[in-house]
Amino acid sequence: MKRKPVRKEKSRSEEKSRSEEKSRSAKTVLRLPDLEVAKSAVLNSLSCPDAQRGYRHAIDEFVEWYCSEPRLSFSKAVVIRYRDAPGNPPSRPGTINLRLGAVRRLAYEASDCSLLSADLAAGIRRVKGVKKLGVRLGNWLTAEQAHALWQAPDRERLKGKRDRALLAVLLACGLRRHELAELTFGHVQQREGHWAIVDLSGKAGHVRTIPVPNWVHGLLNEWTQAAGIEAGKLFRHVSSAGRAWGEAVTEKLVWHVVKEVASKIGVTKLAPHDLRRSCSRLCSAAGGELEQIQFLLGTSQSKLQNATSVARSGFHRP
Repeated sequence: MKRKPVRKEKSRSEEKSRSEEKSRSAKTVLRLPDLEVAKSAVLNSLSCPDAQRGYRHAIDEFVEWYCSEPRLSFSKAVVIRYRDAPGNPPSRPGTINLRLGAVRRLAYEASDCSLLSADLAAGIRRVKGVKKLGVRLGNWLTAEQAHALWQAPDRERLKGKRDRALLAVLLACGLRRHELAELTFGHVQQREGHWAIVDLSGKAGHVRTIPVPNWVHGLLNEWTQAAGIEAGKLFRHVSSAGRAWGEAVTEKLVWHVVKEVASKIGVTKLAPHDLRRSCSRLCSAAGGELEQIQFLLGTSQSKLQNATSVARSGFHRP
């Protein structure tokens, strides 16, 4: 008499018992050490520094709220309670959905690390976001405001030369903060009689080539010659004595430069990513097509369709 079917039934029962033991061993209430392990797994799965920064901030906000009441179980009901809590997270739908995406990813990694049961993780991942009503425009600069922005710094001082070149690159080339901080002399090359930023590695590892207008290249030359730098990173710190120092600028410095200069021309709450919006708006106003602007900024087509529709509604082609 053959015993193979008995062995199969036995192996199936063993697998079932093992899965039941694994589900029983998984936790429902995660403590701070468990959350830190899951958080590290989430951040290690991301390659983009911008995504890591956003997810880290979102997870830290959730962990602070979650640990304020330690008896809460990490479940779908708790995540819904967090979504609907006043001020946690902030009330804008886009921000709420971004925070929920990080919490869903946290639950997935916690389940993958055997810290959370698969059923609870699946329930958390089914939590729906908040509906977006209308379009959030953000901060946009007109052509006159953009021109006044990069001309506001004092061109007679070394810091002013750097800030003028920095703002011009943000406005005309649509770079992100970390892309501008990592910009080197090797990136700026002349191709077929035109200047361009070549082989720039941006968000999610996307590599693109960005055209540089002649007036922007002139401002870059003015800054680098005055600072006496010929290799390495393009932008450096400037001391109070008017001397360039360090190997590169930081993303925080780029933020402060934009905020400081914007206050001089009367524009409040302006951030570097607002200059990317303004870049797409100005390109669209000049008659640029969607594919050209997408190639320039290296962003998704859905975001650009939204941005260009708003831009073309407020601008007319020359």
